[in-house]
Amino acid sequence: MHGVRWIKRLFDIVAVLTGGIVILPVLLLVGLIIGTDSQGPILFKQRRVGLHGEDFWIFKFRTMVANAETLRSDLTCCNEAGGPLFKIENDPRITRVGRFLRRSSLDELPQILNVLRGEMSLIGPRPLPVDDWEPFRNGLGEERHSVLPGMTGLWQVSGRSLAPGERMLELDIAYVRSRSLWMDLKILLRTVPVVLGRRGAC
Repeated sequence: MHGVRWIKRLFDIVAVLTGGIVILPVLLLVGLIIGTDSQGPILFKQRRVGLHGEDFWIFKFRTMVANAETLRSDLTCCNEAGGPLFKIENDPRITRVGRFLRRSSLDELPQILNVLRGEMSLIGPRPLPVDDWEPFRNGLGEERHSVLPGMTGLWQVSGRSLAPGERMLELDIAYVRSRSLWMDLKILLRTVPVVLGRRGAC
């Protein structure tokens, strides 16, 4: 398993460095559009739970108003997701450009920095915010965190936000228990049509 882990790490680095050259103009363009659309920083960072339950800063393009985190407590009663997730279909904190970035998954692109830093992999369970996952740190939560979190995973290609939160945990554990390089490749290939088709995006 250690050999597979190193091969996967090598693949992540090569893929990100190669793909980074191609998507650099996209990153610059998206950053420019965000800066002209609303006030606030271009990038958004948040504490997420990673490998072995260790917290790290995840990077995303900002898709909400600058004070979105402070407004969250006022919207707790409107949460529409099940399990360890907070999600509102028509979240009033999302900006006009942010809604497009989320539906196209372009907001996730800055996480290639997390992959290069070794905090994430291209494929793995999605890292959840610390507050969302706090009640699930034990039991299956520990098994879920026995691998690096990913930019995409089995849950994302199985319906993304259309799949309930409870289903997310089930699929993540299934991935951890049967993961392989071949499975990662299949998930990566399935991610492309899911993103292009915006199926289950939010």
